[in-house]
Amino acid sequence: MQNVFGDHQLDIPFQSIADLLAKYAVRDPMKRAIVDLDQGKEIAFGKLKSVADDIAGHLNALGVGKGDKVLLLSDECVEKLLIWLGIWRLGAVVCPLNIELNSEHLIDLSRLADPKLVLHHKDIDVSQLAADYRCIRFAGWTDGGPADPEDAFFSALPSGTDPASLPERNEPADLACIFCTSGTTSRPKMVVYDHAAYWLSGLSTLDMLGLTEDDRTLEYRSFGWNSAQILSFMPFLEVGCTLHIAKRFSHSRFFEWIQKYGITFSAGVPTVVNMLLNKPLGYTGDDIPTLRLMTCSTAPLSPEQWTKFETMYGIKLLQLYGMSEAGWICGNRHYKWKRGTVGLPAKHQEFAIVDEAGNVCPPGVEGEVTIGGPQTALGTLRDDGSLEPVRGLRTKTGDLAVRDDEGFITVTGRTKDLIIRGGMNISPVEIDNVLMSSDLVFEGAAVGVPDPIYGEEVVCVVVPKRPDVTPEQILEFCKSRLPHAKVPKRVYMAESLPKSDRGKVLRDKLRESLPSLQAMA
Repeated sequence: MQNVFGDHQLDIPFQSIADLLAKYAVRDPMKRAIVDLDQGKEIAFGKLKSVADDIAGHLNALGVGKGDKVLLLSDECVEKLLIWLGIWRLGAVVCPLNIELNSEHLIDLSRLADPKLVLHHKDIDVSQLAADYRCIRFAGWTDGGPADPEDAFFSALPSGTDPASLPERNEPADLACIFCTSGTTSRPKMVVYDHAAYWLSGLSTLDMLGLTEDDRTLEYRSFGWNSAQILSFMPFLEVGCTLHIAKRFSHSRFFEWIQKYGITFSAGVPTVVNMLLNKPLGYTGDDIPTLRLMTCSTAPLSPEQWTKFETMYGIKLLQLYGMSEAGWICGNRHYKWKRGTVGLPAKHQEFAIVDEAGNVCPPGVEGEVTIGGPQTALGTLRDDGSLEPVRGLRTKTGDLAVRDDEGFITVTGRTKDLIIRGGMNISPVEIDNVLMSSDLVFEGAAVGVPDPIYGEEVVCVVVPKRPDVTPEQILEFCKSRLPHAKVPKRVYMAESLPKSDRGKVLRDKLRESLPSLQAMA
């Protein structure tokens, strides 16, 4: 086991799913384990252990064994996580593809995973897979109630499976999951993780957030994404806190959830933070006293947004930074943070900022972020199903960053997004942050466009907060905050910015959309 984790010291020793669930069933049998906010369903730790055993036994009877892959197609619901735990309980591999992918990519990636079994929610059409794979439909799990007539999985579960009949355990070096990166127009990559990487990522999360068994967490993003897996699911498993899930973020219900269930920690993304800032519902910190912490990841958050949010709601906000192939790369800590940065390198990430020659950059010098070590993915799947390795290599992320004298990291942009104006490298993120600090702008982003004199010139696209906002006002604001070379030379107005399904602004698409927008200045 020590070889799998390298020289990383584990604050919580690795335990299998079987052992974790058995421990929590004894420690907290009546405590809520998972709460499905949309369906109004919940399961306690005592029941969770027995259901996971029953699902594992059922899968085993269906021919699934340790190391076999199970494709899991579903929106976010308690049933999805119960099946997930049953798969891991058996030592099998879960493939939770994001159903929001376009159908062509979903089918293509499903075939690349080549599963032993396909389990799909009743609302998911798997007709294109049924000829090649055994597909079983599931609907609602019921705790002793009448079975859903559309269900063909939970209704067939055995009851009271003897754990001794399931000697399998998931070990650190076993394959755990194959999931896809966030896709846009091109086909996403399939990323392969073992249990060691998940365990280390979860420990990195616990170090950043300080979660304990007494926390009640909220996750409303897809568990097909690595971020939701390592921010919410792994800490739930490692400390036995209560996990609340929803299919998606709800602006109107968010604070109601917090009040009703006493949520102490919630996941966050820039879109959610901006929505809560720009469309407040009248709540203050006094109305949500249990919520002590939120995170923001997937895209940089400006210091002004960060400060505004904490002032408005009285909630500590922590910016984190990760990627599918690496898990957490950096993160602000509940005990040590700095606004405008993505925090310190994650506890179990072998992090380095390097120059073009591969040399580590000193503090204050910009370079490219590289990652490595046992917290990273094993690799990604090639088209022939073989593994393109990540683990064991020093992998470039494509992100530019700088470290300050205290060790805090500021992500300055993407190498491919750099605007090179007259030989000057300009990070669009710097301009984005200025735009987002304005009370005139709901959203804004900068891109480079061809220029006959400077090679590239800076322009920006903004979603104004009010219809009476003028481009001249935006330009004047930028001129007061930016040097001349970085001030956008044209302002385009738009109703929205193109984004990935994880909320990242797609600058390539933004640039492509410029001819259809009216340049306002």
